[in-house]
Amino acid sequence: MDGAAAVTVEKAPTGITGLDEVLGGGLPVSRVTLVCGGPGAGKTLLAMQFLVSGARELNEPGLFVSFDELSGELVANSASLGWDLGELVGDGRLALEEVRAARAELTEAGTYDLEALFVRLAHAIDAVGAKRVVLDTIETLFGAFPDEALLRGELRRLFGWLKERGVTTVVTAERGDGTLRYGMEEYVSDCVILLDHRVRDEASTRRLRIVKYRGSAHGSNEYPFMIDTDGLSVFPLTSVSLAHKASEERVETGVYRLDEMLGGGYYRASTALVAGGPGAGKTTLAGAFARACCARGERCLYIAMEESPSQVLRNMRSVGLDLEPLVHQGLLRFFTLRATQSGLDTHLAAIHRAVTDFAPAVVVLDPISAFGGQALEVEAAVTRLIDFFKGEGLTALLTVLSEPDDPGLRISSLIDTWLSVTNIELLGEHNRAISVLKSRGMAHSNQVREFVLRDDGIDIVDAFAGQEGVLLGTARLVAEARVRTTALEKQRELEARGRRLEHRQAALRAQIAALEAELAADTAAEEVEDQEAESRELILLQTAHGRALSRGGAGPGAESQ
Repeated sequence: MDGAAAVTVEKAPTGITGLDEVLGGGLPVSRVTLVCGGPGAGKTLLAMQFLVSGARELNEPGLFVSFDELSGELVANSASLGWDLGELVGDGRLALEEVRAARAELTEAGTYDLEALFVRLAHAIDAVGAKRVVLDTIETLFGAFPDEALLRGELRRLFGWLKERGVTTVVTAERGDGTLRYGMEEYVSDCVILLDHRVRDEASTRRLRIVKYRGSAHGSNEYPFMIDTDGLSVFPLTSVSLAHKASEERVETGVYRLDEMLGGGYYRASTALVAGGPGAGKTTLAGAFARACCARGERCLYIAMEESPSQVLRNMRSVGLDLEPLVHQGLLRFFTLRATQSGLDTHLAAIHRAVTDFAPAVVVLDPISAFGGQALEVEAAVTRLIDFFKGEGLTALLTVLSEPDDPGLRISSLIDTWLSVTNIELLGEHNRAISVLKSRGMAHSNQVREFVLRDDGIDIVDAFAGQEGVLLGTARLVAEARVRTTALEKQRELEARGRRLEHRQAALRAQIAALEAELAADTAAEEVEDQEAESRELILLQTAHGRALSRGGAGPGAESQ
């Protein structure tokens, strides 16, 4: 109604990795949750983990009522997972109750009812102040009821009594071919969790599904889960979305020239794919990226699906990448998976657990082509992984054994940077080439370059592009030598031309100097001749003047004498 406050279901966290995310926070408080599945599906484990987590992490005491197993068996089985039930019992945080549901104990006045069980449960709950209760399993309890109508009535009464007590209850039940034994359990439960353990193509897969959850939104798909030494963990596909943030920060690839080709490296929290054939250098690029991550002081999780950690470390040393110290420093962790070990969903859950436990900044998955199964299933699994990595803000590098321009899986649209490494045969030798097929959000090289692996490291050199095409290896060296020789010959010819020009210029300068000297001599001679002519003319003038004076002095005066 308008103005009415929204009613939400209070939830109790299970403490199981991924399950709370699928449940939207946990199991409904003070209500009954039914966990059903076939033999070996993990029902008892999930229920016990729910109790142990509540006792350890939330200080909520718990009660485990077993209708099948002895308390000693429960303690021994739980010890393999690192759960010390004896300690929890001694601290008053957990109670283990064994109930033998014999007909005699459930008979009252010729009919069957659960009053005796209610009294016993009430006493056990009050003894430890239990907030969480587990009944394992319901088939054993109700196997003593021959009347189906009576059974259903008592089942409903049991669930109602547990709700009245205000305890959060998990009830386990066997599930056969698609249905529960009595058919009423699912209807009277507030939450129903179905566990499934199937074998396909000789590989086992565990899946979990939330069948119903009254008053709460929840994930509706099948979710892979796994059981290991840490208990049960679920791969929460509900986290898969397109809400992850795109970073502007670049991270180095570990190969300087590759950083140049990408304009600075990969984007942080992006996904890169290295595709190529056998021996093309995919794993080497992955190792270089892992080392670059650790050099920044960040953690890297290396998921190896075909090689053991020692084999990867040895192979990386052959190209100058010593990763072993990084392992000892705790910056690099190897996580190995064998494709045939289990089904795809179990692999997803295992990878999710490994990432959650180690909290890396970078993940390397080498190679995704090792995943077995139908192509569509593998593509779906890889898609989930990529989205999970992006959602966690992890920078991921995947390798795939395939044709360089066809990864073999339809995941190219999910990849941010796609590198192609190839083996090219030319003139009787194989050489490696690398190119960037795409890299979103950045300007990148469109050239094919030679990818060289040496004892002292990795190098990327410019390939020689000529009339014969792109040349690599010896062909490139020969072509480069030919170009250098041609350039040297041209340089020598230019130098010879320069020397001849200098000689000619020197001769011309000498010729000009001689002409200038001759001109200067001629000019000086003319000047001397001019001076001599002027001197002769002056002498003549002086002589003529002297004669004139002489004739003037012998004039009339001289004659009168």
